[in-house]
Amino acid sequence: MTTQTFRESAPDGAADSPTDSPRSTARRSPYDDVADRGRPAADRPERGRSGRSGRPQLPARWTREGVALVGLLVATGVLYLWGLGSSGWANSFYSAAVQAGSESWKAFFFGSSDAANSITVDKTPLSLWPMALSVKIFGLSSWSILVPQALEGVAAVALLHATVRRTTGSAWTGLLAGLVLALTPVAVLMFRFNNPDAMLVLLLIGSVYATQRALEATDPARADGRPVRWLALGGALVGLAFLTKMLQAFLVLPPLALVYVLFAAVPLRRRIGHLLVAFGAMVLAGGWWVAIVELWPAASRPYIGGSQNNSILELTLGYNGFGRLTGDETGSVGGGATAGGNWGETGILRLFDSEIGGQIAWLIPAALVLGLAGLWLSRGSRFLGRFGRPETTDSAPDRTVRAGLTVWLGWLLVTGLTFSFMAGIFHAYYTVALAPAVAALVAIGAHVLWRHRDSLVASGLLGFATAFTTAFAFFLLDREAGWLPWLKYAVATLGLASALMIAGVRHLPRRVGQAVAAVALVASLAGPTAYSLATAATPHTGSIPTAGPSSSQGPGGAGGPGGAMGTPPGGTATGTGTGTGTGTASAGGLLEGSTSSAALTEMLQTDASSFTWVAAAVGSNSASGYQLASEEPVMAIGGFNGSDPSPTLAQFQQYVADGEIHYFIAGGGGMGGGPGGSDTGTTSEISAWVEANFTATTVDGVTVYDLSTGVQ
Repeated sequence: MTTQTFRESAPDGAADSPTDSPRSTARRSPYDDVADRGRPAADRPERGRSGRSGRPQLPARWTREGVALVGLLVATGVLYLWGLGSSGWANSFYSAAVQAGSESWKAFFFGSSDAANSITVDKTPLSLWPMALSVKIFGLSSWSILVPQALEGVAAVALLHATVRRTTGSAWTGLLAGLVLALTPVAVLMFRFNNPDAMLVLLLIGSVYATQRALEATDPARADGRPVRWLALGGALVGLAFLTKMLQAFLVLPPLALVYVLFAAVPLRRRIGHLLVAFGAMVLAGGWWVAIVELWPAASRPYIGGSQNNSILELTLGYNGFGRLTGDETGSVGGGATAGGNWGETGILRLFDSEIGGQIAWLIPAALVLGLAGLWLSRGSRFLGRFGRPETTDSAPDRTVRAGLTVWLGWLLVTGLTFSFMAGIFHAYYTVALAPAVAALVAIGAHVLWRHRDSLVASGLLGFATAFTTAFAFFLLDREAGWLPWLKYAVATLGLASALMIAGVRHLPRRVGQAVAAVALVASLAGPTAYSLATAATPHTGSIPTAGPSSSQGPGGAGGPGGAMGTPPGGTATGTGTGTGTGTASAGGLLEGSTSSAALTEMLQTDASSFTWVAAAVGSNSASGYQLASEEPVMAIGGFNGSDPSPTLAQFQQYVADGEIHYFIAGGGGMGGGPGGSDTGTTSEISAWVEANFTATTVDGVTVYDLSTGVQ
């Protein structure tokens, strides 16, 4: 067999090293391995034998691929787990809710900020549940909160590998996709943090995997195909993603629906029917919790944080929904994203600006170039199947590759454009939702172009993608000119040299071409890898963490609206996550949790069983630090922003009269009366009433009012 013949026949990136199997000259469908698992052992195709024993064994390349996958997952686990406890409580807003859920099943179900269930966090609670169970089992600590997030990251890498491997039939391509995801700086940040985005990414990758399995199950060659089951699973995973971060989960729906309509090998009427089943599964998986909350009597459940009318539907469609797109968010911490606004300028270049570029943008240009080029090169005699009947003129593997590229391109474009133009609250770490699509497109596109590298167009596009990626990396690294200044020159030199050689790879010996490809990969990933290592080495706390060595602090992180002075870039932690505090206490702010001293913590814990809440403080972050230190319920007046009308002044006065609240801790950063806030609103009224009717004392620099003494 000639090298050219083998390149055309092998689908999986092992095209340069044929196996001993007699099937190596025939093109294997990505479905063949799945079909083999259902056959009796005697009927499965032989894949190689050991020399003397004669026992069937996997060929060496499968052993290497398995070892490589294990190595990737272990390395990812080390990257995401190493020094994890240094971030303390990370986002104390969510950590307090996790602690509450570990103490009260009611707080667990609703996602309450405290175990006494005064108010919920401003998200649906699914992402909190694994962390709360971990704390319930292992006790309250930084590790018990953050390890589930890191494990979700490892699972996301493994699942993306499996998805891309099924798309291309190549384990090495799947490994490349997993590697790119693992080394994306914002992914390293969020899989070492306790925001909902980690679980959101995992569930959405799962929805793509399930949709791909549904497409495979429509293949006429598979008599046992059950596409509806897989599609229903995909819909259910999107529904669970909604329970994680609400409407952001639905950004993947257009590409998922489109890819099934275009590529499912069943008549159009059945495709639509299957999608309706998936939609029903999504509604059931995501809607049951919403229905229970809406039907639950408001008087016996916590207030829905982030809403102005105690409604989960209002929160879903308003503050966490269309308000994010329009900027019209009642109770938000600031204005919209007009030029110079609180959330940065909107526009097509938003993802590449000085704040966000280092988080995610390293490989976005390459993902677009390679994805579109791969889609074009993998076309059959017709580019896309007609809507009325399934495509029949090209092979199942080519159709599978096109389907994969279509869904990931759709994911990248829909989510990327939404982030670019949304006028409401936007933070750089949201872009972790782009990381799976970028990783998959780079891997699948490179796989397709490498298979066609004897073509001048394919090799030229590979060279162009390498050159552009490394040039853009030079630009991003140059923004941090004082940090590893030699790295940008190394990236540019290796990138340019490998790009020129890749453009002429068809003239190079096979092993030289492979070596050049390896150098190009190293050059392309050097920048994001360095940023990822810097991210893992830096503790992060607060509500707006950023990845990289010293990326600029997000809006509000340093004296933003309603906020206290922010931490240095990168969000350096001040606590150890042990649940105790020492030294001077701090009231925290809108975007940073409070810090409790040993004396203040001891005071809160004294006679704690006699009160429903040991204290009340304005804003969830202000309350969170005291609650985590004392492990007792602390009421967060006004919720996250301090702008929610919960409790009202009358309700608060009744709580005090009934002896349910021990202390009121002044300070904090809520909008309704905290620094930067207005002089009207519920929180301001409560603060003014307490100041006028109770005597203040100072404990380690924090002003405290004892409400148990009664109105003075």
